[in-house]
Amino acid sequence: MRLLLVEDDNHVAAALSAILARHGFDVTHARSGEEALQALVPEGAGFGVVLLDLGLPDQDGYEVCGKIRKRTSTPVIMVTARSDVRSRIHGLNLGADDYVVKPYDTGELLARIHAVSRRTVQEDPASGGDTVLRLGSVHIELPTRQVSVDGSVVQLTRKEFDLLALLAQRPGVVFRREQIISEVWRTSWEGTGRTLEVHVASLRAKLRMPALIETVRGVGYRLVAPAA
Repeated sequence: MRLLLVEDDNHVAAALSAILARHGFDVTHARSGEEALQALVPEGAGFGVVLLDLGLPDQDGYEVCGKIRKRTSTPVIMVTARSDVRSRIHGLNLGADDYVVKPYDTGELLARIHAVSRRTVQEDPASGGDTVLRLGSVHIELPTRQVSVDGSVVQLTRKEFDLLALLAQRPGVVFRREQIISEVWRTSWEGTGRTLEVHVASLRAKLRMPALIETVRGVGYRLVAPAA
């Protein structure tokens, strides 16, 4: 996924860009509001998410958010040190999709990025309402929760399907273990790690594709889309 990082502090931007790159993001860095607006021409310029710091040197971050929303529907996550409710409401009213307060946990930030991008894909009218994910010979029907390989239906448990669907919506993107546990099991990481490993192993076996879900050591998992 392409991500536009709007941050005037080069040291902060470099560190965050390195982390995002390790998690599969193609990061473009804009140092000002004007740079950000130019980067989003034409319509969104193919970016999946805009990570917008509000403390910019040339324009107020809220003003930049409003201009972005007028130009594109690309999801915007505001990043700021302002933690008061009024500031958050103001940002959301201007069209921001989410709001992260500094200092933030990197895992939380990654989870929010994935959440807003997935939500946009699901709501995008340009998708024509397509609710089937096709990954080579693997077809995942979201409404019926049915998975098939080479036309043969594979019986999955509820959590196995949820896990596969989560990874399949962003092939190639690394999902942190903590994020997967939070989104699939709706709980914290403590005591659930072994459950995740068991479900991954079960999916590999049932789909007869051991290489479909790749373990990224020390981080999490990603789905490697098979050849058509």
